[in-house]
Parts: sequence; structure tokens; C-alpha cells
Amino acid sequence: MYSESDIDGAVEAGAITRDAATALRDHIARSQSAPAVDEEHFRLLTGFNDIFVSIAAAAVLVGMAWLGESIWLPLAGTLVAATAWGLAEYFTRKRRMALPSILLLLAFVGGVAAAQAGLIVINGDAIQAWGKANFPDHPEPVIGVIAAIIGAITAGAAWLHWRRFMVPITVAAGAVAVVGVVLALIVGFIPTAKDYIFVPVLIAGLAMFAVAMQWDMSDRERRTRRSDVAFWLHLAAAPMIAHALFQLLGVFDAPIGAAMAIAVIALYIAFAFVALAVDRRALLVSSLAYVLYAMYSLFEGAGAVELAWAFTALVIGSALLLLSAFWQPTRARVVGLLGGLSERLPPVGRIAHA
Repeated sequence: MYSESDIDGAVEAGAITRDAATALRDHIARSQSAPAVDEEHFRLLTGFNDIFVSIAAAAVLVGMAWLGESIWLPLAGTLVAATAWGLAEYFTRKRRMALPSILLLLAFVGGVAAAQAGLIVINGDAIQAWGKANFPDHPEPVIGVIAAIIGAITAGAAWLHWRRFMVPITVAAGAVAVVGVVLALIVGFIPTAKDYIFVPVLIAGLAMFAVAMQWDMSDRERRTRRSDVAFWLHLAAAPMIAHALFQLLGVFDAPIGAAMAIAVIALYIAFAFVALAVDRRALLVSSLAYVLYAMYSLFEGAGAVELAWAFTALVIGSALLLLSAFWQPTRARVVGLLGGLSERLPPVGRIAHA
């Protein structure tokens, strides 16, 4: 499958004319009964060779990790990161293979973090002794600073990888590392904050959502790599927002009553409104477990104990399928309610040229 950025690249290279590219997009929109902007495309596979290369690369990375660990613990992550970078020079920079690029990015970032963790482990006794000497009553700042340093270096490594290879998921990986730094510092220096950790998680999720929207608004028709970057940022932000909100509501703390269940369903409807407005489905997927549990509680409270899960799956599944089938007209109504803000959102539909 060819992405929007591939088509634009072909136009820039002179392989096809701009009119031909427009005609191709119109044809695909008509054949799929949906404009490309509403399909939320992102590159994962360019062919079965992606899977083949990914399996081979994973085997090499596991072997390097095993070999490194047998020599010196921090060497495991170092070898993984170095190998991932080296493989990316060919499979990402030259071949532009989607799935291997994602795997190699995650392996590089994970290897950098693992190498630092290995250094902490082998020097654990010395670090613990220093912490007790300087923070005898509260060792949390030491732990927080160490975690923040690991996160900061990992975020820096992700930035270097982005500058070299421009893999869309890299920005989200770096953003998650930055969030990790902030949370580590908060918990490290304010130990009681761990009891309220979902508040900063929610704030971080909303901030990441805002960054994702910045990338989205820079490519409203979703034809370039910027749209792919926004996709991964939305995917990272959604669970932070959904999980934090529902945890703050105490959904899983105890059996919920009808009022709480209705509140959860109402919040899910609000998420659906946002998802339709920004044309991203990540929020709906991330909060699905909570609305399933809420709906189950309603059916169980109504007396359908044995069939509660069956009714829940049927109702929620049918609702989501209907939403998917009527995504365009529903989204048109939602965007129509937003007035001038709609000019900053992805267009409602692509008008085919006759």
C-alpha cells in the first residue's frame, strides 16, 4: 500500500503529475466511500518483507543482548542500541521499511535505557550507601534523580535518532521519556505525590495531546510524515488521559453503582466527540475497557447477571461498528458545531473532482 507521502514524493520526483495524484486520491476516496483523511492511515507494513526483516532483526538484537549480558551487564543494552542504529542506517535510511524501522527505533531507545539501568545495577551498593549517607530518612530523591537522568538521556537519544532517520514514532518515544523524567522528579522530591500520581499523568497526557494537535494542524489533509508523527503522539497521549481520568474517578476501586456507570458512559461519549472532532480514534480505544466495565455493571444491576457480558459486548460492539460506518456524516455534524475552530481541524471530506 502506498501512503500519501509516497504519492507526494512521486509528484516531487516527477514520476506522476499533480493532476494525476489528485485523480488517484479521488478514485480511492470514491472506491472506499471515504476520504483518505478519515481513514487515519499510518505506515506499518510496506510488504511481507517487513515481517521477514523484523523477525531477522529481532533475532540479531536478542543475540547481541545475550552476548553483551554474558560479558558485562551494561554492555547488553549498549550492543542492542549500537546494532539497532547500524541496521537502521540501511533498513530505515535507505530502504524506508516501516515495521523494521519501528522495531529498530524501539530497540535503540530501549537499549540506551537498558545500558544505563545496567550501570545502576552493578553499582547498586555504592549508590545505596551514598543515598543513605546523604538522605538517611528519605532516599526517594536519589531514586527520582536516577530515574530522571535515565529518562533524559533516553529522550536525548530519541532526538538524535529522529534527526538522523525521521521515524514518526520517535517523537512519541521521546515525549514519553520526557514525561518519565518529570514524573520521576515529582515523586522523587515530593514522595507523597505518588498517592496523587494520576494528576500529573493526566496533565502530561493533555500536554502530549496538545503537541499531537500541533503536528496534526500542520498537515490537515494528512499527506506527509507529520501526520504519522501526530498519530503516534495521539496513541501515546490517549492512555494517559483515559487511564488517569477513570482512575481519578475510582472506577476500579470498588463495585460501581448506576450513577458512576452512567458517568463513565457520559465521559466515553465526550471522548467520542473529541475523537470525531480531531478525526483520531485513539481515545475511544484507550478508554474502551472502562466503558465495557460500566456497561456490564448496568446490565448486572438490571438483573441480567449471567448474560451481562454478552449484552455488553453486543451493545458496545454494535455502537462502535455503527460509528465506524457513519463516521463521515457524524463527524460532519460534530465539526459543524465547532464554528471557526473547524478551519484548524482535518477537513470533513475530500471533494472529488469530476
